[in-house]
Amino acid sequence: MLGWSVLFFILAIVAGVFGFGGIAAASANIAQILFVVFLVLLVISALVGVLRGRSPL
Repeated sequence: MLGWSVLFFILAIVAGVFGFGGIAAASANIAQILFVVFLVLLVISALVGVLRGRSPL
């Protein structure tokens, strides 16, 4: 699940570069959505790891 979080984070960064750079206005909204998805998946991954007794790092 952490792999999915990293994937969504990278996609959010790429979409953010295109959107905030003025290339495509719609990409800014996609970047915001992907960033929120990344944060949610990161929290879930950390909680699952802690509950299983692993270090979150």
